[in-house]
Amino acid sequence: MVSNTWYNDFIDTLNKKFPKKTQLTQELMTLLGLEREAIYRRLRKDVLFSAEEVIKIATAWNISLDEITSINIEQFAFQMRLMNYQDPLKGELDLLKFIIQSIKMLKKHPTTEIMHICNKFPRQLVVGFPYINQFYLFKWMYEYDCEKEVLPFSKISISNDKLKLTQDFQKAVKYLPNNNFIWDSRIFEYLVNDIQYFHSIYLITDEEKELIKNDLFKFLDYLLEVANKGCYPETGSKVNIFISQINIDTNYSYTFSPESKVCFVHVFEKFEIFSINSEMIDNFKTWMQLKKRTSVQISEVDERSRIEFFATQRKWIESL
Repeated sequence: MVSNTWYNDFIDTLNKKFPKKTQLTQELMTLLGLEREAIYRRLRKDVLFSAEEVIKIATAWNISLDEITSINIEQFAFQMRLMNYQDPLKGELDLLKFIIQSIKMLKKHPTTEIMHICNKFPRQLVVGFPYINQFYLFKWMYEYDCEKEVLPFSKISISNDKLKLTQDFQKAVKYLPNNNFIWDSRIFEYLVNDIQYFHSIYLITDEEKELIKNDLFKFLDYLLEVANKGCYPETGSKVNIFISQINIDTNYSYTFSPESKVCFVHVFEKFEIFSINSEMIDNFKTWMQLKKRTSVQISEVDERSRIEFFATQRKWIESL
């Protein structure tokens, strides 16, 4: 039997859509092309609807994640998604697994697009660089984990389960066909300043600062390779990188495909508020695309701007 809270809420939402069980069963059989007994097993929670089936149902019947969590979409356009990144609960790990399954499905659609507007690097870029990844978690815990004592960088650890899932998330995202980033021109400067601050108050040692610094150089070399090729070297998926000519206040992103639309505003470093309301998504996508007006593309084209940008970032890292 399955006891995931999100799944129970999803089944409840289906029952509200079609209160008569026979009608619900027939509608699901028609939509999913499954036999009656297969539908019964899913409704009894003997087995899970697959991620692809959940997305297909949600899209066809206009069910949002707000509805699944019993939130009235007439009152709330956005919802906060909280997660304990240091010691995640089983339910939080299950949610990440579901998200990864969903992303893997989206790569099948050639028009699937993900776009980030950033003043700090999104997790799918930094996961492969352990000291940078650890620093982002350390900084988040220092600023927002008020229930515990302040821990130095050396005491921050990422659970094996969470690290494995984060790596799986990174791999899945890098297979999406179209990836777009608009970075604040001072994105490395902000990161270096943060590292210097924590080093100045003795929460990062000299040795740890050097480890982070070396990771930053490797990270910069990787980003330069992506910018030169215009794709992820691991997967060949298209990557467009733009540099904003005006400051970016926080991170925004959207994921768009024929089967799934969602937009995020990334707040408090690692928490996210999100919406899958179609009208909101369309507006969000338009607003984010307009950001290109004040940005310069450095991936593949405009070699001079690309060289200048990466040379400047290298100087910031060297200043550590």
